[in-house]
Amino acid sequence: MSEWDTGPEDEEAGAVMRMVGRQLKLWRESAGLTQAEFGTAIGYGEESVSSVERGRRVPRPEYLDQADEVLGAGGRIAALKEDVALVRYPKKVRDLKKLEAASVELCHYENSVFNGLLQTEEYAQALIGNRRPLFQPCEIEERVAARMARQEILDSSATPPIFSFVQCESTLRRPIGGRLVLRRQLERLLEVGQFRNVDLQVLPLGREVNPGLSGSFSLLRLKNGDTVALAEVQHLSRVISEPPQVQMLDMRYGNIRAQALTPRESLAFIEKAREET
Repeated sequence: MSEWDTGPEDEEAGAVMRMVGRQLKLWRESAGLTQAEFGTAIGYGEESVSSVERGRRVPRPEYLDQADEVLGAGGRIAALKEDVALVRYPKKVRDLKKLEAASVELCHYENSVFNGLLQTEEYAQALIGNRRPLFQPCEIEERVAARMARQEILDSSATPPIFSFVQCESTLRRPIGGRLVLRRQLERLLEVGQFRNVDLQVLPLGREVNPGLSGSFSLLRLKNGDTVALAEVQHLSRVISEPPQVQMLDMRYGNIRAQALTPRESLAFIEKAREET
């Protein structure tokens, strides 16, 4: 299926989709088409058309393009793609993207997988596709697309934020998706590591001190001078703004960076890992 469900807790997406659904219904009825006839004309089932018109599903851009052509809307339905794009991805992803866009520096420590901003599409596909319980194929597709869209921030403007990534060596050895996927992922790290606004470091497994054993986390230094932290455990994601907790994670990140290889040493380490993959 080429559209996906909006969660009941996502009020922003719900409001946009109800508006889009009403517009599509008005155009269809003005054309004198039933939902079944309209669905046949654009290549969708009656249930899909009904779900879109009720604001239950988000139509893909091609759905709106087909609807515009069939209903003779002269681009007015296709223009709704701009509204749909605002709520295309899950609320959690939209909120995170907004937080990242409001940051001047982003610091990430990962001890299990590569950070989402560094992942290749193949790596993200394998990672999300292996989630339990299983996602539906359309969910996997949209979550991968959302992750790729977030990466625009790495070099999307003349003055992008500063990034600091520390990856535990274990992430360089774990062949998620297979050896070829891992090799391409390591090549992506070598590429991003050359960006002027990116410091990429590796924390070797041989270090006797590792302040990050409690899990992965991120620090986001905002344009207004505040710092917040983000911690994810299993399926739970939490933004931490309480000063004592943020300060603790800030100190921990400083210790992690001190134990890690320098950015130059790290790129050489990653290159060696790539050759061994």
